[in-house]
Amino acid sequence: MYSLTNINRIFTLTLLAALFFLQSCSSHKPMNGAVQSNIPAAPDYSNLKYWAAHPDKKDFADSIPQGSDFKDEQSTAEVDVFFLHPTTLTKGGGWNGDVNDAALNKKTDGSTILYQASIFNAAGRIFAPRYRQAHYFSYFTKDTASAHAAFELAYLDLKTAFEYYLTHFNNGRPIIIAAHSQGTQHAKRLIKEYFDGQNLVHRLVVAYLVGMPVAKDYFKNIPVCENPQQTGCFCSWRTFKKGYEPKAFPLGDKIVVVNPLTWTTDKTFVDKSKHKGYVLLGFKASPANMIGTQVNNGVLWCEKPSFKGSILYRAHNYHAADYNLFYNNIREDAKRRVGLFWKQ
Repeated sequence: MYSLTNINRIFTLTLLAALFFLQSCSSHKPMNGAVQSNIPAAPDYSNLKYWAAHPDKKDFADSIPQGSDFKDEQSTAEVDVFFLHPTTLTKGGGWNGDVNDAALNKKTDGSTILYQASIFNAAGRIFAPRYRQAHYFSYFTKDTASAHAAFELAYLDLKTAFEYYLTHFNNGRPIIIAAHSQGTQHAKRLIKEYFDGQNLVHRLVVAYLVGMPVAKDYFKNIPVCENPQQTGCFCSWRTFKKGYEPKAFPLGDKIVVVNPLTWTTDKTFVDKSKHKGYVLLGFKASPANMIGTQVNNGVLWCEKPSFKGSILYRAHNYHAADYNLFYNNIREDAKRRVGLFWKQ
């Protein structure tokens, strides 16, 4: 949920530090007005304007990191990716974001759509709906009734978008669900409602439910991805500096953690030889073999990444980089599971 405003400097140290500071400030309250008295207009998903990414328009999900040899393969893909973006509404406004807010949309497109959704453009056609996201402070306010209403409104939009997508765009194609942070909060619910125990589950290639805790028993009929050869399963992780155990998050073996370097839940430390490369500053690809990881007590431990200015980076919470630290590994995994899905 910590998407950044500047397209070429998503991991600017000052802004990251400010965002992590905000995370610790639970006394902050959302903005003026209650949800019920200040509801932005609903998106119309028949209009491409209300899709941050869509195969029928040019958008940031079509992008390829500088210095990589990747290709945007959406035009030939036989699978769809439904991507639910994280929170980008971090200041001003009301309880829910306005899908007609040009500045907010620019922020969303230049951060999460560019740096996260683009991961999947080798695996499938990317659909990323704009939605009336709940404000960042909805997670910390004492006004829980208004916060709940804000999240319900956000989910209503994503549910509407998904139903519109199924009716008008999917045409029976297999689906990857990918989400981060607030997006994952809603994706869990969407999968439980539309896939878990439903016929649509047979079209689920894989789900990436990243940045929020997911209990192992959350779904009845959708297993955890225990190995890289599975399909119809889900992956989840939350990234922290190696050796750090957050106290403010659910921990323990009941929480799913799939290591994105091995695509298993094994708790053995995985050295950097399994790392394929990340995409951080300036949307530039890094070399491989940069970081090692380990599953530990409900979170993913990650060695401190090395990038320009990283010596000054003191945060223990790598939430903003849950996807980007493993950009190449995820990209490879999504494409591989698509191939396995067709074989199986």
